[in-house]
Amino acid sequence: MEEFYRGFAQRARDLAEYADPFTKRRLLDLAQRYDLKSKPGAPGARTLPPPRATPPTVLFSGSGEA
Repeated sequence: MEEFYRGFAQRARDLAEYADPFTKRRLLDLAQRYDLKSKPGAPGARTLPPPRATPPTVLFSGSGEA
C-alpha cells in the first residue's frame, strides 16, 4: 500500500509542474498527504482495529422473521 500512495504523490507533483498557482498549491498539498500515508506507522495511514478478545454477541434472536 505504501508504494500505491508514493506513486499517487509523485503523479500529483508531476501534474503540479504544469498547473496554475492555485491548482499547483492544492496538488502539492495532496502529494504531501499521500507521502504521509505512504510511511508505515504514520498518523495519516489507516490501521486495522485490534482483534476482538471475545466473540460478538448475537445481534438477532428468534426465528428471523419480521
